[in-house]
Amino acid sequence: MAPTPLKATLLAAASVLLAPSPAAAENWPQWRGPSGDGTSPEKDLPLEWSREKNVLWRLPLPGAAGSTPAVWGETIFLTSADGADIVLIAISTAGKELWRRKLGTGNRAVRGDEGNSAAPSPSTDGEHVWAMAGTGELACHDLTGKEVWKFDLEERHGRYRIQFGMTSTPVLHGDSLYIHCIHSGTPYVLALDKKTGKDRWKVERKTDARAECEHAYTSPILYRDADRFLLLVHGADWITAHGLEDGSEVWRSGELNRPGDRYNPTLRFVASPVCRPGRIIVPSAKNGPVHCLRPGGAGKAGPERVWALDRNTPDVPTPALDEKHVYLLRETGVLIVLDGETGKALYEERVLSERVRASPVVADGKVYCTAADGETAVVKAGGAFELLARNSIDERVAATIVVSGGRLYLRSYDALYAIGRADPPAGGDAAGGGR
Repeated sequence: MAPTPLKATLLAAASVLLAPSPAAAENWPQWRGPSGDGTSPEKDLPLEWSREKNVLWRLPLPGAAGSTPAVWGETIFLTSADGADIVLIAISTAGKELWRRKLGTGNRAVRGDEGNSAAPSPSTDGEHVWAMAGTGELACHDLTGKEVWKFDLEERHGRYRIQFGMTSTPVLHGDSLYIHCIHSGTPYVLALDKKTGKDRWKVERKTDARAECEHAYTSPILYRDADRFLLLVHGADWITAHGLEDGSEVWRSGELNRPGDRYNPTLRFVASPVCRPGRIIVPSAKNGPVHCLRPGGAGKAGPERVWALDRNTPDVPTPALDEKHVYLLRETGVLIVLDGETGKALYEERVLSERVRASPVVADGKVYCTAADGETAVVKAGGAFELLARNSIDERVAATIVVSGGRLYLRSYDALYAIGRADPPAGGDAAGGGR
């Protein structure tokens, strides 16, 4: 029976309300994206760009940083140096700066253009944004820029003793913000109440590492499967798993440094692990080993080592992981793709000529690999090598590409780029702006 005119009108209205919006954005809430593994489900992403081609807008930034932006809806958050200060900046997806807030001061640049105190990346849940400076300040703001709470981690939990500064990015989950501090003082793992900034728990993170190996520039990540959630902490020769409720150590896995008299006292970890249910990929440093672990089920003490590579770890970029493959982008510009189940190398190809600090991102059947000179190699995802494009903005880059709303956001030391289709985003024009 044909619907009445009123029913037809209601059905048509419902179909409009239920239809997905083509402009709807997949949020990128924290450093390694919506799944925490360097992947995005978005499709129809840009393949080619330059400083002018397919650039919707370019917004100059007040200073350099290697931190990766976070995106929620129509707002982008990033940290940056601003003279001696470290600041948190909110930017609209139309390319307009919305607000800027000072996190701390005393910015420290290390190893030339290698990094500074704006290295940690922000995180957001769509209601608030959390950002940390390498100088110890940690703050929570609402989306209008109003400060909710702020404190200094060094004042609360002791001075950092780490060669190149604290660069770890906290991980957000539920009502908690999880942080690790692995240095030559008393290394610890910490959970904060995200709403108040108060400590929920703090545990000492024991290690037998020595010398520079006591330092880590990694970030904690969250492992989840059908049985449980675990907080993974990587550094000082070990990867450890911790319960979310009290921080207690569930298991640890080592043999990432050279054993016995072959111990390397400079094997500080920079690349973080990456995981999916049933699989944790554990890098080391300086062409050392890569391990694949399978955590035991609930009640089992430790993980099973599924496979191991003796060499070819990425020294700085964190791996990416899809359903079948592991993507290791070495700091030398060599991309190594492994079978995720066996660890077998499917190919090894140099895709970039400059050193690499940004981590690879997998989306839309593509792997985006960015070098420090601003060149991005776009490679076909999967086990057969195919170079799809080379693109350059000719600016220094250490931040990882972000995928959201059909766009790529690429942060250089000089500016933030929105790369995508030529149509302007909803709610604004595509021109860059000031404050």
